[in-house]
Amino acid sequence: MVADFLELGLSNELLNAVAELGFEKPTPVQGTVIPKLLMEEGDIVCLAQTGTGKTAAFGLPALEYLDLKNPKTQILVLCPTRELCRQISQDLTNYSKYLEGIRIVSVYGGANITGQIKDLGRGAHIIVATPGRLLDLLKREAADISGISTLILDEADEMLNMGFKDELDAILSQAPETRRSLLFSATLPKEVENIAKSYMKDPEIVTVGQRNAGSANVEHYYYMVKEDDRYAALKRIADYNPDIYAIVFCKTREETQKIADALQKDGYDADALHGDLSQAQRDHVMERFKRHALHMLVATDVAARGIDVNDLTHVINYNLPQEIELYTHRSGRTGRADKKGVSIAIINQRERGKIRRIEAVIRKQFTRLPVPGAREICERQLVHLINGINSVEVRDDIYSFMPVINELWDGISREDLVKKILSYEFNRFFDYYRKAKDLNIPEKESRNRRKSSDAGQDQDAASGDNAVRKERKARDGNPGVCEQGFVWLRLNLGYKNRVIPRDIISIMKACGIGKKAVGKIEIFNEFLYVALKDKVAEYAKSQLNGALYDKRRLSASLLR
Repeated sequence: MVADFLELGLSNELLNAVAELGFEKPTPVQGTVIPKLLMEEGDIVCLAQTGTGKTAAFGLPALEYLDLKNPKTQILVLCPTRELCRQISQDLTNYSKYLEGIRIVSVYGGANITGQIKDLGRGAHIIVATPGRLLDLLKREAADISGISTLILDEADEMLNMGFKDELDAILSQAPETRRSLLFSATLPKEVENIAKSYMKDPEIVTVGQRNAGSANVEHYYYMVKEDDRYAALKRIADYNPDIYAIVFCKTREETQKIADALQKDGYDADALHGDLSQAQRDHVMERFKRHALHMLVATDVAARGIDVNDLTHVINYNLPQEIELYTHRSGRTGRADKKGVSIAIINQRERGKIRRIEAVIRKQFTRLPVPGAREICERQLVHLINGINSVEVRDDIYSFMPVINELWDGISREDLVKKILSYEFNRFFDYYRKAKDLNIPEKESRNRRKSSDAGQDQDAASGDNAVRKERKARDGNPGVCEQGFVWLRLNLGYKNRVIPRDIISIMKACGIGKKAVGKIEIFNEFLYVALKDKVAEYAKSQLNGALYDKRRLSASLLR
């Protein structure tokens, strides 16, 4: 992998543009993919996490081969959301600053289609689009992709998660067979594999970093509280981190708006981003967030796609996502551009198991932290204020007011003056937290609830009566005959690790393997067997071998 942009083989026009953007050394995905796209031919599937510089990885080589004398559309970029669509379009515009006459048009839902039709009518060398809106434009014959030389699918896994398979099929069937296809995805579920098989020509799979692994720059923590204390915990996290600049993820649009409204009412610089907002409202919220007028953006997973902010201090999971893969996308929003980031999950007692499953996927461990109390929060806020006072610039203008100031403060000791200034600033904190309760769940209660929850899950998942289950727990042995077309995968997990079939399904799903590819599951005391379709078995083995599950290093092998 090359260590400098000058070594990539890009033209001076592109190098000058990226230099002005502050690019010095290519990221791993850029250093790996750009030379391949410039020097080799053929389709590529690139597996890399969100926030790793994928837009430049596919955008710079695509721009290098663009024929500006040809007015027809030559490059098509498909992505899942309007925010990502706009971001990619802006990035490509920045990279092509010195390419005279280039036309880049972004088309997405939620905006006036008439204006987009006019933009396309003026010509577009590059179209960046969401699938639904592009298909609409193709049906109206307002867009023409019959002459494209490069097709790029960005965040393909998310496009399929959002239900765009039919639209993708319809669009890809209209693209010329002579095109070059590039597919970028954080995970490789079965559906993405099918897209690659159906619409790409023997693609090379390039994996940058470990599949599904979280960013090395991100630390993962969780706070465990009672369900009713979730919002109070969020406020304490914000108060304990005075310089917080975060995205707070919620499950639903309704909850996103509710939490944002509550934070605003309580005096925090926060706002919501979700699908019920108009495009103008979304643009206004994002503009305020990018210039740090907002310190917390409360968002759904879909709305947060395409948010490109490099200096986020925190990602806060107000709720853990339903799909474990989404946690990787969320946490990847922080820890960008070689900066450190923090991903926090607020969970209740029943969600400890989900934390363990996420650990197995991202191959990193969470650290449980106590919810900050009144003293810790006030101390952090005081230190933050004093540091701010110490670093403030003293301007000459203040000297003309010193006689009045000295007269008003005459006779007040230095200690009393400090107390008054800090009390003036902090009485609100002192009053709020004076009677604030401890939100932490006592460790004993946590263990008891966990045991009860695990027992309940085992009971729910058990098939047959207790006698059969006890007999199976007591013995280890070989599984029965595997179904035709399936192969047994052996894992060093068993009943003693309190795993149940539902856990195994979740682990496989986190690897990108759907339920249809999973057959029988045989669990013994020390280990288990899961039947997987032959074509995904090797992939599952490579993903799970060496991964962590509940602090246990997994060993995976195939029994053929």
